[in-house]
Amino acid sequence: MYDREALRTLILQRALRFGQFTLASGKTSTYYLDGKQVTLDAEGAYLIGEGLLDLFEKTEMPDAVGGMSVGADPITSAVITMSAVRRTPIRGFLVRKQPKGHGTNKYVEGPVQPGAKVVIVEDVVTTGGSSLEAIDRVEEFGLKVIRVAAVVDRMEGGSEAFAERGIPFSSLFTIRDFGIDPPKQG
Repeated sequence: MYDREALRTLILQRALRFGQFTLASGKTSTYYLDGKQVTLDAEGAYLIGEGLLDLFEKTEMPDAVGGMSVGADPITSAVITMSAVRRTPIRGFLVRKQPKGHGTNKYVEGPVQPGAKVVIVEDVVTTGGSSLEAIDRVEEFGLKVIRVAAVVDRMEGGSEAFAERGIPFSSLFTIRDFGIDPPKQG
């Protein structure tokens, strides 16, 4: 079991900021979660890798994890590294926003083959747009998405968007774990 409270404290200390922000979804918010302040921290990466592996053990262990580059890359690295430490290796992959224009010209990179069961990982989910784009790319490649897993769910529609696609969603935290109520939907 990972130390959930230690990860919550890191997020509070390093990632959560208050003010006026425009999110990737285009929405405005009075708070911002800068996930890279935790995913690119050694202790944060360790805790996230352990936390997501614990989650997968309770649901379904994937063949591989990955997501939209650049945000998902440190999470992917954390999970695959900790899976090796646990002697339950999982492969990783990344999804490019654009094919690189040379070489194999692929959107999906990494040691995965069509048919593999995968989890899309994300630091913060708001509407789920980035993860939905990653899902489209990996399904085109032939991977089977069995879940989306995030560090923090802002509770602003992402879960519902994944449910519409028939894809389970889990997060280590919701915004409520940090004393913030999500905006009213509708």
